[in-house]
Amino acid sequence: MEKIYFLNTKKVVITGAPGTGKTSLINRLEDKGFYCFHEIIRDMTSKARNNIKSDVVGSNPLVFVKDARQFNKDLLYARTQHFKKSLDLDIAISFFDRGIPDVLAYMDFFGQDYNEDFIAACENNRYDEIYIVPPWKEIYVSDNERLESFDEAEEIHEVLMGTYTRFGYKPITVPKNTVEERISFVLSTLNPI
Repeated sequence: MEKIYFLNTKKVVITGAPGTGKTSLINRLEDKGFYCFHEIIRDMTSKARNNIKSDVVGSNPLVFVKDARQFNKDLLYARTQHFKKSLDLDIAISFFDRGIPDVLAYMDFFGQDYNEDFIAACENNRYDEIYIVPPWKEIYVSDNERLESFDEAEEIHEVLMGTYTRFGYKPITVPKNTVEERISFVLSTLNPI
């Protein structure tokens, strides 16, 4: 029997600066049975960091890699693969912990240039909804893979907003609240397909 696919699977990005609670939202959505694509840069940063001397410090994960351009290409490719995989899923909604435009936002934040391939990836792979989780000092914690200060997190938030807006999205800000209340907000404000 031929598989029937949802024709309009909704693709929803949860994004935000580091330490805003977005991954907690993704994990809880997954616990509730939603299909979620997890963030990949933490693993990439951790692997890159293991390959360098431990005294290297900085908020930019690219200080840990030999080829910054290739690192960003790999990240772009992985996020694009997540998007493409979502097109083959027989589900109503898939959630993404960060979207393809996040790659460009971080490159802009760190002053790195990119070519048309990066822009085309954002233009050709469109999400349905973008939720942005704002910086929240009371829950912010840095760690071995989250290298930014809280001030940098606030700056990254602004760059993310600008990047998604530039690509025609209208990011919806998720209120600072408990994980359950944030999830209720997201699910109640999703536009119908």
